[in-house]
Amino acid sequence: MRGFLGLLLVFAVGVWTQKLPTRDEELFQIQIRDKSLFHDSSVIPDGAEINGYLFRDTPKRYYFVVEEDNTPLSVTVTPCDAPLEWKLSLQELPEESSGEGSGEPEALEQQKQQIIKEEGTELLSYKGNDVESYMSASSPSGLYQLELISTEKDTHFKVYATTTPESDQPYPELPYDPRVDVTSLGRTTVTLAWKPSPTSSLMKQPIEYCVVINKEHNFKSLCAVEAKMNADDAFMMAPKPGLDFSLFDFSHFGFPSENDSGKERPLMSKSTATKSRPYAGKQKVDLQKVCIGNKNIFTVSDLKPDMQYYFDIFAVNTFTNMSTAYVGTFAKTKEEAKQKTIELKDGKVTDVFIKRKGSKFLRFAPVSSHQKVMFYVHSCLDAIQIQVRRDGKLLLSQNLEGVRQFQLRGKPKAKYLIRLRGSRKGASMLKILATTRPNKQPFPSLPEDTRIKAFDKLRTCTSATVAWLGTQERNKFCIYKKEVDENYNEEQRKREQNQCMGPDTRKKSDKVLCKYFHSQNLQKAVTTETIKGLEPGRSYLLDVYVVGHGGHSVKYQSKLVKTRKFC
Repeated sequence: MRGFLGLLLVFAVGVWTQKLPTRDEELFQIQIRDKSLFHDSSVIPDGAEINGYLFRDTPKRYYFVVEEDNTPLSVTVTPCDAPLEWKLSLQELPEESSGEGSGEPEALEQQKQQIIKEEGTELLSYKGNDVESYMSASSPSGLYQLELISTEKDTHFKVYATTTPESDQPYPELPYDPRVDVTSLGRTTVTLAWKPSPTSSLMKQPIEYCVVINKEHNFKSLCAVEAKMNADDAFMMAPKPGLDFSLFDFSHFGFPSENDSGKERPLMSKSTATKSRPYAGKQKVDLQKVCIGNKNIFTVSDLKPDMQYYFDIFAVNTFTNMSTAYVGTFAKTKEEAKQKTIELKDGKVTDVFIKRKGSKFLRFAPVSSHQKVMFYVHSCLDAIQIQVRRDGKLLLSQNLEGVRQFQLRGKPKAKYLIRLRGSRKGASMLKILATTRPNKQPFPSLPEDTRIKAFDKLRTCTSATVAWLGTQERNKFCIYKKEVDENYNEEQRKREQNQCMGPDTRKKSDKVLCKYFHSQNLQKAVTTETIKGLEPGRSYLLDVYVVGHGGHSVKYQSKLVKTRKFC
């Protein structure tokens, strides 16, 4: 390695007279695009951020030349993915030898040996994963050496050095209060706010903000976020020879140094290979990054209730693509509202209301041993989903509407948990009864078709004739009428389709009549009725209720009829 170091330092001495690439050179922009120039020479260009790669426990050195005394200097190191240990030191260059140009090679060799032997002056050393900078308003001329090492794992990092820090300012500046505030907290949402970067408001540079959400910890840099997001591709991100390697990297691949001449050196032992270049299989990274433009308030949605999340904001200079991290925060979303479990009493009807897309839990715990359990359910509005579990085991799961009944096998001391899930269309209402001693059904049975048919040819100015289907069981049927205005529409009719609203909710003046009927032959289980005493040219809403043995009723689908104006 010393042989390669010597060559680099000789290169550094040689370019002292021809100058390293700087902002003053016309070819600077072309030169910094040629990454191999800088990576292979380990020279940090003035005013350009470079990306580097470290193998674990293997130091890497970079060099930076300051040509004149009293020069401002700023060096920033950004760890990505793993903490770094790094040290910046100053190595003064020796005076040019009097033998230069005389054709005597000894003078150059003496300069190289002199540089290698001198330790140099340490300016700053740091250990950790923060973005750390060395800044000096007046630096002496000389060769600056940056040495980095990662003791945890192979990792990426970034380095930026400049001799014109005042005019550069490539990293967005943070406001006087760089904290991220949580302004609103819900079960699945968190609203964040932060003060804008002065780089955008004062310097008029293009700034956008990127929000990062994860469940593990806050991040110190955007490249740390990207390293985490690309963790699955870590093996593919390892540097390739000739592109991202410096001259010193070839010692990893068995190239002997001057000190190793004559010694056999294996390519890489199994233990070394395992430690320095681990490759993990695909793993899901629970991390989200979203860039939102120049807004400084953002609501994160689709979070899980009762879960702690970490939030980071990064200001990104879209011109330089360099970023600065705000002081991140964390917050725990609110708990899901605890569902109150409704206790069902054996043989008693319970009314249940469910919000749109909501759910309700009911519990039935028979007081004695039982052979079977009957569940009677009357869904009053749209279809609902019912699930029944006995001691945690799922016994029943299906959608239902209207009146349904289910018989389940019992078990001594069993407890039943019923989950009812509402409709996506709107709120749901239902009646439910559970019993271990079934006798007569609490809700009257209904035919498959619950429509009311109106006969247009039998319609007069003062009457309307309708028909509806019945069942084999003898039931009581009551018909009601209500006058509605001309603007009454289908939407209003739907709102009145609650089948659980019985005759007791109607005005006495709405009642037309009640009668009993049934037929063992379902094809003949049809009844008709003529509603008289209506006004000419008026609209009426007709309802038929079937009343069960326990007094519980079920309403047929409402029917809108209109009497004739002229007869």
